[in-house]
Amino acid sequence: MTRKLLSDYGMFFVLLLLCVLFSVLTLKEQMPEGSAAAARLVEQINNEFKKSDIILTVGAVNTGSGPFAEALFKELREEGFSNVEKVVGIPRDLRLKLDDIRAKGGVLAAIATTGDVPKWLVIELIPEKYPEFSGCKVLAPKSYMWPVFLKRSNLLAIVDRIVVIALIAIGMTMVIITAGIDLSVGSLIALAAVISTLLMKKMGGLHAPGWVVLVGFLVGILSCGIVGALGGLVVARFKIAPFITTLSIMMMARGLAFMITGGFSIYQVPKALPWLGQGRSLGIPNTVVLLVVLYVAAHIFMAHTRLGRYIYAVGGNKEAARLSGVPVKFVIVFVYIISSLAAGLGGCIQASQLNTGTPNIGIMYELYVIAAVVVGGTSLSGGSGRILGTLIGAFIISVIQNGMNLLGIESYTQQVVLGAVILGAVLLDKARSSGRLPAFLQKKKKYELEGD
Repeated sequence: MTRKLLSDYGMFFVLLLLCVLFSVLTLKEQMPEGSAAAARLVEQINNEFKKSDIILTVGAVNTGSGPFAEALFKELREEGFSNVEKVVGIPRDLRLKLDDIRAKGGVLAAIATTGDVPKWLVIELIPEKYPEFSGCKVLAPKSYMWPVFLKRSNLLAIVDRIVVIALIAIGMTMVIITAGIDLSVGSLIALAAVISTLLMKKMGGLHAPGWVVLVGFLVGILSCGIVGALGGLVVARFKIAPFITTLSIMMMARGLAFMITGGFSIYQVPKALPWLGQGRSLGIPNTVVLLVVLYVAAHIFMAHTRLGRYIYAVGGNKEAARLSGVPVKFVIVFVYIISSLAAGLGGCIQASQLNTGTPNIGIMYELYVIAAVVVGGTSLSGGSGRILGTLIGAFIISVIQNGMNLLGIESYTQQVVLGAVILGAVLLDKARSSGRLPAFLQKKKKYELEGD
């Protein structure tokens, strides 16, 4: 029973443990933000201040306190506070507003804010620089304890970080299940991005209609598919090692990306380009919707179709698969095409997120993709692995990186930790494939029974 649980859900348990660990380590005092927090503060202001009092709502730009200040300002206006004013910006903007109120001879009754704004030295600033405002109250919603790791914005950042890697990992999983490897995916990201954006520029640039973006994406993705087909043919027909073949393609694809652009980024792109990488549908990022759809489709394909079973068969034993009637060469070419198409799609998403096409993107992505597949439980020797396991592996890597960033761990230390995680996953795979892990578990169970 223990062996089956570890085999089927081991990486999922690891992911849960990591989430719990980083939640505990990032537990901090939080200030409420947004319209709900503003509504609670309106009630307090109604009870303590007159409608004619000067009240200043303050928020920091590009943070949750900004929408809070906007919402509170609007609600106070609706409640009849005629002298409420608003600042959403930086500390200098607050000082300018205070100077303006003082110049008009006003008496500031309260500053309502949240988040990190109280750290702008508001409390110290008023007594020192504005003694006439010494009676001003600084109001903020009641704080609470909550892990920074579990904040909605941080969880979305984790998902956003892995979208491209997780999508490409679908194709890489199929390649590795056949006992292959594809080192070209990072360069194909750049190739797809520059081909698609260059075509968009040629077809109208900034003033091109939305369908031009779709055409550019299709051409970029199909171009990568052609490159993948050529690589798969070399591996299947001429029996060249996948490592060497895809290493060569990696270098050529990166070089082509620079040749096409002359080493410069492409900025004259349609206004509709960011829709895929930055847009939302029903409040959910479009990239997340795409990720879910593709993973469900890939899982069904690998688990419930004949071609999916052929991929496992080729990875388990090529000769036995050939003798059983499996079209081994076709399967090998197919998985490299899928891997390249996935990399092309990842390149289009990156171009959409950055709103530009540049030959520098995708560097080192092949290593992160391979790491996600291996950590997710796919065997490097081929024949075993799960699509959903790969998704969990991508999340594990993203959670580790995100958690270390929140804890302020320097980048070099993060590389050491990630390298250790990948090495541990490979050793675990080796122990599992050699039969040592089951033997260890059986021995542990025997000792537990003897102890009882």
